[in-house]
Amino acid sequence: MQAENPNLWQYAPANSPLPLPEGPVIVTKTAIHYLTKSDEEEVSGELLNLQDIQQYCSNYTSEGKTIDSILSLEKAELLQDRKPFLLLGELANPFQLNRLNIGPMPIFTIRLENLCRTYADALDSRMINPGIHHVTLARSEGWWEKTHMAMATIGQMKSMITWLNNGRRAGDWKPVKPAEGIIRFENDFHLQSPSMDMLHWDGSTESVKQETPQPTGPSIELKQIMAPIHTKWGCYDSRGKLIRCSLVGQRDFHTNYFRRGSSKKWQDILKIE
Repeated sequence: MQAENPNLWQYAPANSPLPLPEGPVIVTKTAIHYLTKSDEEEVSGELLNLQDIQQYCSNYTSEGKTIDSILSLEKAELLQDRKPFLLLGELANPFQLNRLNIGPMPIFTIRLENLCRTYADALDSRMINPGIHHVTLARSEGWWEKTHMAMATIGQMKSMITWLNNGRRAGDWKPVKPAEGIIRFENDFHLQSPSMDMLHWDGSTESVKQETPQPTGPSIELKQIMAPIHTKWGCYDSRGKLIRCSLVGQRDFHTNYFRRGSSKKWQDILKIE
């Protein structure tokens, strides 16, 4: 049974950010609208620009209602006034997102390719001691995984970054545009990331040699996407390796990995525009 109200969505800091929505949703103050897309289009090699992204998102509906009609009922900005923003960690959890009180937000399932979600080498102690490790972005050759992307207003983006920065407008978390990897819409909501056994370590870097699954949605121009990254310590460095969120949960990471390594500088893990 899927929760119909964000206040009823499961959330426990020690297990952050799980559980996350399996597919696209709109989160409002009092409801979670589950989105579906009826038409199965042929995936082309074209990159979607901002107008294309907005148009693609408009093809999703919830019980016959368009996204814009739901947003209009909530007196919120329509898709034409929204831009892509990656929700890499608990900001994609409807319970946590609703606590920010920043208004309705459509959230879509996307796939990262040659990029991965990994833990920032920092702690947020507002909800639990010693704290939660938020999620940042890093390059990862051959890797793929499913994550989330919001269509957010500029004001909502600023509010999410401010929240990551513990209520400060300026801090260690910054919104950036990735300049490497592939980000595409994902319509296989059961897509599995590579297993730990599929990671190849050559002594300096990890990579995945297996073929990436066939795309189920179009790719997005990277310059259209904003992503929150941690710019002070970048991400956790486990003896040269990345700790991928899809393989290692929050509790496992903190208990078995954290403070047993060092940190990777953000400039060394991701190219940005």
